[in-house]
Amino acid sequence: MANIVRPANRELSRRSSFRQSKFKEVLVMAEREGLLDGGRTQVVRGRMPEALVSQAKKRTGIKSDTDLIEIALANIAVGDDYADWLLSQRGTIDPEVDLEF
Repeated sequence: MANIVRPANRELSRRSSFRQSKFKEVLVMAEREGLLDGGRTQVVRGRMPEALVSQAKKRTGIKSDTDLIEIALANIAVGDDYADWLLSQRGTIDPEVDLEF
């Protein structure tokens, strides 16, 4: 019997693949910026709600707490500020824009 991939499963697989690609890209950018150089000497720990950790692992496919923390920190460290910039532009118009039709 052939495996049937339902549309919902295909979409889920596509999203999972996109996330995995995004996480790899984040780690590549962190590596490029030298953020992953050197030994792993810094210990980061904290108590988190189990549901938060479980959902983060489920969404990312990451099993290790250490890897989960690393990708979270890398995402913050190399994340872009586009959303902040976009919100700061709210209500402004470039003086060079021709508003005449």
